[in-house]
Amino acid sequence: MKHIKMSVTRYLLVAGFLLITAHLQAQTTAKFHSWAATPPMGWNSWDCFGPTVTEAEVKANADYMARYLKPYGWNYIVVDIRWYVGNDKAHGYNETNPDYVLDEYGRFLPATNRFPSAEGGKGFKPLADYLHGKGLKFGIHIMRGIPVQAVKRNLPVKGTSVTARDIYSEKDQCRWLHDMYTVVPEKPGAQEYYNSLFELYASWGLDFVKVDDLSSPIYFEKEIEMIRKAIDRTGRKIVLSTSPGETPIAHAEHVQQHANMWRTVGDFWDRWAQLKEHFAVFERWNKWRAYGAYPDGDMLPLGRIGIRAEVGNPRASGFTRDEQYTLMTLWSIFKSPLMFGGNLPDNDAFTLSLLTNRRVLKVLNESTHNQPLFTEAEKVAWMAEEPGTGAKYLAVFNTGDTGKKSIAVQLSALGLNGNCQVTDLWSGKVSENVSGEFAPEINQHGAGLYKIAPLSAGRK
Repeated sequence: MKHIKMSVTRYLLVAGFLLITAHLQAQTTAKFHSWAATPPMGWNSWDCFGPTVTEAEVKANADYMARYLKPYGWNYIVVDIRWYVGNDKAHGYNETNPDYVLDEYGRFLPATNRFPSAEGGKGFKPLADYLHGKGLKFGIHIMRGIPVQAVKRNLPVKGTSVTARDIYSEKDQCRWLHDMYTVVPEKPGAQEYYNSLFELYASWGLDFVKVDDLSSPIYFEKEIEMIRKAIDRTGRKIVLSTSPGETPIAHAEHVQQHANMWRTVGDFWDRWAQLKEHFAVFERWNKWRAYGAYPDGDMLPLGRIGIRAEVGNPRASGFTRDEQYTLMTLWSIFKSPLMFGGNLPDNDAFTLSLLTNRRVLKVLNESTHNQPLFTEAEKVAWMAEEPGTGAKYLAVFNTGDTGKKSIAVQLSALGLNGNCQVTDLWSGKVSENVSGEFAPEINQHGAGLYKIAPLSAGRK
């Protein structure tokens, strides 16, 4: 009898411990997801400057954002790949004689010839302070793993008795850039390495990290979990973006639970064929979007791009104006993060108008129940809801290559009956007493985005 009582007591203790653990894990998940309550919006240096961006260029884009875009919700400034190499180049990485900058614990530091404020071991803190002073947030790109140079020099892992050689593997090294080796999760010191990395980043004031070579072609589940633990351990709200894509959809649930955003495609450039592919990709990923967790269609190659980039020469985006409307409309109705790729100070009035339309950005930030409505030959429609009003959002697309098309939508398919008010969210034009069918004319490769509401709700 005594044995039975002890077994029951032990069972209750174990059950209680598991419940508490599950509750704490749920709290942690809810906590980091709340750091991105709406899709992150910002600027990333990659499309313009590849691995060569300088501090002056970052500040110029930040100054523009603070002045023109911050009132509309844009707030992230992200320094992309290889900020730790002093002599990188456009159109292919310098892997011949890269001038790496590391600290004594094998952690990369900013190259001071490109980021002079990092002089004296300050790292990115002065730049982050500059951005924070403007009400903006600071982000960086890193590669998964531990630097090859840290292994070659056998540098210690901070806070441990192990070195880089004790935690690395050459297996599954990145195929397209050879700066890093894999960190073996089971090795003593592996978690501590990532802990030390994010301790450093938190001390700089980091708000966003994009981790590359993490999700495609191989999905590194355990390294993602180590990164998640390391971020949470800092106590700092650092939004986690995984890259590149397409993230294997078999791991959709895992990435949704551990990251704030994850890539759904490879690098996206200003080509219609790549933009058109996103319709099928977004439909495939739509059910995996959740609060604080967003499938990411990649950066917006708009404005002036290619200045010192990996793809193409300096140019204005190759997308037509209609294609640019399609891009912004599709990303907004799907609720993808928006990371602008062009050099912001070079924006013309049209490009700025794409980024500052409050009606469109409201769809991105506030709409619910976003879903595809139909995909037919050269015609696509998506819908969503405006919370609390009974109004619906409708996005229509002409994916054909020749001429305008009328894209007919039965209002009953949106759950609407009777007379409605239709607001063109791009132009602001309002049409009253629309009923039965709505059939806007859309240019080839173009889009329309509308709010459709019962007349009683449309004027709210």
